Amino acid sequence: MNIASTVHHDPVLLAILQRQLDHITLQMGTIMTRTARSPIFSQSHDFSCFMSNAKGETVAQADGLPIHSGSGGFAVRAVLRDFAGRIEEEDVFILSDPYVAGGNHLPDWTIIRPVFVAGELVGFCSNRAHQSDIGGGAAGTYNAAATEIFHEGIRLPVLKLVEKGRLRDDLWRLLLLNSRCPDLMEGDLGAMLGSTRIGASRMADVIEQHGIKKGNSYLTALLDHGERRMRQAIAELPDGTWEAFDISDTDCFESVDVETRVKVTVKGDEITFDFTGTSPQIKGFKNSGIANTHSSVYCALSSFLEPSIPRNEGVYRCVKIVAPEGTIVNALPPAPMTMNTVFPAIDIMNACWGALAQASPDRACAGWGKSVYGISAGTQPSGSVFVLYHWHGSSGGGAVKGRDGFPTSSHQMTLGGMFIPNVETYEQSYPLRVHRYQMRSDTGGAGQYRGGTGVDYEADILVGGEHLLRAEGARKPTGAGTNGGGWGAKGSIRTFDLETGEEFSSPPYGVQQVKPFRLVIEASAGGGWGHPHKRDPQLVLRDVRDGLVSRETAERIYGVAVAANLKTIVSTAARTAH
Repeated sequence: MNIASTVHHDPVLLAILQRQLDHITLQMGTIMTRTARSPIFSQSHDFSCFMSNAKGETVAQADGLPIHSGSGGFAVRAVLRDFAGRIEEEDVFILSDPYVAGGNHLPDWTIIRPVFVAGELVGFCSNRAHQSDIGGGAAGTYNAAATEIFHEGIRLPVLKLVEKGRLRDDLWRLLLLNSRCPDLMEGDLGAMLGSTRIGASRMADVIEQHGIKKGNSYLTALLDHGERRMRQAIAELPDGTWEAFDISDTDCFESVDVETRVKVTVKGDEITFDFTGTSPQIKGFKNSGIANTHSSVYCALSSFLEPSIPRNEGVYRCVKIVAPEGTIVNALPPAPMTMNTVFPAIDIMNACWGALAQASPDRACAGWGKSVYGISAGTQPSGSVFVLYHWHGSSGGGAVKGRDGFPTSSHQMTLGGMFIPNVETYEQSYPLRVHRYQMRSDTGGAGQYRGGTGVDYEADILVGGEHLLRAEGARKPTGAGTNGGGWGAKGSIRTFDLETGEEFSSPPYGVQQVKPFRLVIEASAGGGWGHPHKRDPQLVLRDVRDGLVSRETAERIYGVAVAANLKTIVSTAARTAH
């Protein structure tokens, strides 16, 4: 064991400090939600706020998405690397590039504001947020036709956006000029700057309250405490090596097996994730950079273990990741990778969960259904460009011991941190009319704890433009069951010309020029946990009443016969002992 600090720290003060910093990140998120212009922030919460010490190590990340903040330290340390000796009070930095700036994918721009107390650098406050559009070959940034990163939009190395409190107007104009939605971007960047300004001010107040020397010492102690907690959790797992994999069936252009393979080794209080044997990087935009791969592994491991373990970078000191260069988990330039925060992040998580489940089956996480929806972009009657994410077609989540999967949720690597917008609000914001939005019956993976159901989503997009397809979960089931649980149902996506009613093709990935059209989605579903015959019969009855499970499935799969009036259980005689 290698814990850096041996100085005694008051555990009560340590806990209070962690809560204070976590609360500041929550305040940053509230500011962002209330002041950003794009619905992707104000309604869906596709951003993350986090705080770091002066070395760029993340110490707090209470508000946001784990796939964002898990790699936040890479971005802050890129600032320290590129601007060593040139970081001054009231500077603000911006970056996005996954190859040179510690970014995950290009649409996620990170605003990083240094925090000073009495002229000394004590930390950083950051906000990473997915921009509505950053140029490139398709509106909305997800260019499924991309074969290199240059097709995906503007690349931002570490740049000083604000210098000694003065906004760089030339850089500001450059950023807005490279977006199809400059009005949204201007407001969103302003919200990001505001959230980090408030966060930095309040972090400085906390450190100043304790004094710089003591405050820095306690920031280090927070990381050391996280490391101790993680080492304790790892030590509870048996020593050994376990292997697992997940497979995608397309490189975005043709059918081909793309494998994410991992070998997980536990030795004492340390753990290694070795991705040797993973497929080479692919032609399409489902490649991962090294920062995104680390974040995906951290997301899988943290969600598998005790939830009270802190969420700071000290936690991962005992985690080693081997990601061979030139593979889909450590792609080399100029591989495209806009989809990397979704796929292969989810494939990495599934592989890690599969291996970890062999070490400790009770902690196993069933897989979430992979997404089957798209993005529509076009011009509003007012003349402004809109980018519409069809979040309402989101998949169901996987079950865990003690809890059913979320019925419809954002992507797996958000762990439920993103929100599904209100339908009526969406119809007011976009040229959209939603006809149907309801849970799918008999789709959630059967189990003692049932997988989350997908949804049936049917909507008209009332103006023509572009439609960006991303239907990873449309050709086969993707929500794996665990511990005897069943797989969640696969999804589907269909598109129809709104004028003629004729159906036109919807490939798994692509960029289509469309007239007004109708979009019909059957969202994929999450896997179940445990054998379905162990499910509480009263929960089966409830699911039948709610229309989530049919009477036929209740009897055939769960062994629970429900009366035709749906009021009582007739029999559980069909159940077998497990």
